[in-house]
Amino acid sequence: MFIRWHGYSCFEFADDRVRMVMDPHDGKSIGIWPPTVAANLVLCTHNNYDRNAFRVIYGHHKDYTEAIGEIDFNGFKITGLPSFSDDKMGAERGVNAIYMFKMDGLRIAFCGGLGDIPSDKVVDRMRGTDIMFVPIGEYGTMPLEKVDGFVSKVEPKVVVPTDYRVGGITLPLSTLSQYMEGKDEEDFVHVGNEVELMEDDISEFTGYWIFDR
Repeated sequence: MFIRWHGYSCFEFADDRVRMVMDPHDGKSIGIWPPTVAANLVLCTHNNYDRNAFRVIYGHHKDYTEAIGEIDFNGFKITGLPSFSDDKMGAERGVNAIYMFKMDGLRIAFCGGLGDIPSDKVVDRMRGTDIMFVPIGEYGTMPLEKVDGFVSKVEPKVVVPTDYRVGGITLPLSTLSQYMEGKDEEDFVHVGNEVELMEDDISEFTGYWIFDR
């Protein structure tokens, strides 16, 4: 399983069946370089300009936006779980899809533009996730105190923070250091821009992976 970060909330996942991109941005609208990647599957969690730039992804790809329910892409299965991009049941910013899938034995949850802790039913389906990608920037997403509560409920092995402020970005995002306050710095591991892993590679690890671009 291959994972690469393309800045903000945009991640690429690949195995020998599929190359998938989550939440593509166009770069210039948020102040960083655009993704440079070809894919055959692209998914958007929340239909907003910073997550729905399908046009910048190369190749012939099948696209999904805020897709709730089961997706079968040539035998590769993804589940879109219902959630909201605000704390008013979508009244302000609308819905958000949490995408869950299994790749090379690893259960992945990608939260995208999540604005509030989802229902207990959704949390139950997420519990025990191996790697959970969760936004910490507080720009149209959960405040940090809710992020910590959400992580405690799901109890993933690995947390990957997304949507935080980096050099050049023009969105009013919170920083990674703000999220790290009160946490053990030794739990945060910088993994670089990309990782390639199998299920056994995280069997003894719990903590936070920080991707650098």
